Amino acid sequence: MLTSLTIGIKTIDAQTLTIMNKKNALLSITALLALGLTFTSCNNDDNPTITSTTTKLAATLNGASEKPASTSSTATASFVGDLNTTTRVLSYTVTYQGFSEALTGGHIHRITAANGTGPVDIPFPSLTNPIIATSPVLRQTQVDSLLAGQYYANLHTKTYPGGEIRGDIKK
Repeated sequence: MLTSLTIGIKTIDAQTLTIMNKKNALLSITALLALGLTFTSCNNDDNPTITSTTTKLAATLNGASEKPASTSSTATASFVGDLNTTTRVLSYTVTYQGFSEALTGGHIHRITAANGTGPVDIPFPSLTNPIIATSPVLRQTQVDSLLAGQYYANLHTKTYPGGEIRGDIKK
């Protein structure tokens, strides 16, 4: 058992060593508590969580969905879009197949009539398959209506000038 310790020319007895060890332990615990409080006091404003502002939209286009009356077309298409609600820009791809003639038009309509139809709101810049495009900056009312399912994609041909196939755009 240690009864004294000589450091240099100074001799420290066992009781003094015990007191020093207790002080060191107390200082260590105090330092850990202070460090712990520092970390737990950090708020989320210092480290914000980035949330996605993009909403996925989709539609399956076919003749049976055409309004005000369905068509007998066997053509089909898919619409897949990403709506950025911060920038208010819609990026989308329309892939189609099964048409017996060339497309004469394609666009996104906003539903405004009781029969589920409405005017063209976002024209497709090209009809080349696949149609890949990005809208100009949309008005907030357009963004809100897209999120509420009040739009549909429509592809037209000479045989079906009012629309050969259609699909309601949904989240």
